[in-house]
Amino acid sequence: MKKVLCIVLVLAMALTLFAGCGKDTATTTPDAGANTPAAGEAIKLGLTGPLTGPYAIYGLAAARGAEIAVEEINAMNGAFKFEFKSEDDEGDGEIAVNAYNSLMDWGMDIMVGTVTSGACIAVAAETSVDRVFTLTPSASSSDVTKGNDNVFQVCFSDPNQGSGSAIYIANNMPNAKIAVIYRNDDAYSQGIRDTFVAEAATQGLEIVYEGTFTEDTQTDFSVQITAAQGAGADLLFLPIYYQPASVILNQAAQIGYAPTFFGVDGMDGILTMEGFDTSLAEGVMLLTPFSADAQDDLTKNFVAAYQAKHNEIPNQFAADGYDAVYILYQALQAAGCTADMSAADLCEKLVAVMTTINYSGLTGQGLTWNAEGEVSKAPLAVVIKDGVYVTP
Repeated sequence: MKKVLCIVLVLAMALTLFAGCGKDTATTTPDAGANTPAAGEAIKLGLTGPLTGPYAIYGLAAARGAEIAVEEINAMNGAFKFEFKSEDDEGDGEIAVNAYNSLMDWGMDIMVGTVTSGACIAVAAETSVDRVFTLTPSASSSDVTKGNDNVFQVCFSDPNQGSGSAIYIANNMPNAKIAVIYRNDDAYSQGIRDTFVAEAATQGLEIVYEGTFTEDTQTDFSVQITAAQGAGADLLFLPIYYQPASVILNQAAQIGYAPTFFGVDGMDGILTMEGFDTSLAEGVMLLTPFSADAQDDLTKNFVAAYQAKHNEIPNQFAADGYDAVYILYQALQAAGCTADMSAADLCEKLVAVMTTINYSGLTGQGLTWNAEGEVSKAPLAVVIKDGVYVTP
């Protein structure tokens, strides 16, 4: 849907200059905090993510990071202005499709999201048919981009996380006896587990135990923890989200089992989880593309802006959302896009240019993308010490 660029033009000029390019005016107000450019000047960015429910820490962070980027870009009065709107999908595929349709009714031009892998797989199928360019901040499953030439990722993919974790462990803890606990009904967890196990075999690592769980059984891990301890595992690899990880840390402590806990980006958020004893996370290692304690100016400025606006330290999902908007801003300029283009035209131009751009931001330096939509990005290993992430 397109906004009308001018109210009154002579017919000859309208036919010459604006045929097929005018946008319908829309009066929807973006989320709180985002600037609202005048109708006809803005490219509409839409995001769906879990804004309520158990995974809200991810969706809210990504949306808030994106909003800060939109505010900064709009304040620059540069090549483009953005309107931004987020919709709650609760991390559920069916709800996510409904949220996507609401954004399309709003007039969305480009999709920033969704946030979680399962929901993004469902929505990506819709954006591929509708030809809406999609840049997901944090949906890491390879299935998100598979067969969808219009979908690109900001986060490193599950295969990269799995293989990267195995390589890091091989380089730093080669004699570890490893146990793996993963969720077998979740594309994110299963995908990381699969590539971790494959790369562990290549690296000659020893996996002494594997245990699984489902969404319905993630409140009691006594069987898996006892089995890992009995197998002599001194490193517990957890390719899971922080909620079940918090239960594992608590229940392991109750029986005096203290291996090295090694997680992935889904573990980010455990330090701000309500009711969780953060001392239990002391020494936990994880892969993340972002550390709020980094001392570069970009990170310090972002953390300060986020804290001032939301009174909390941003996690990597906030940084992913922030970078996603700036990546789009750079790609739109590189593609020679204009604000009056249709969503489909923007999509084709952005698809063509994404494999040529090089971006440096909060979550990595020199980021590039391949034709499959995967980003080339090196994960950063950090350890939790005194309640903060530090580089080991």
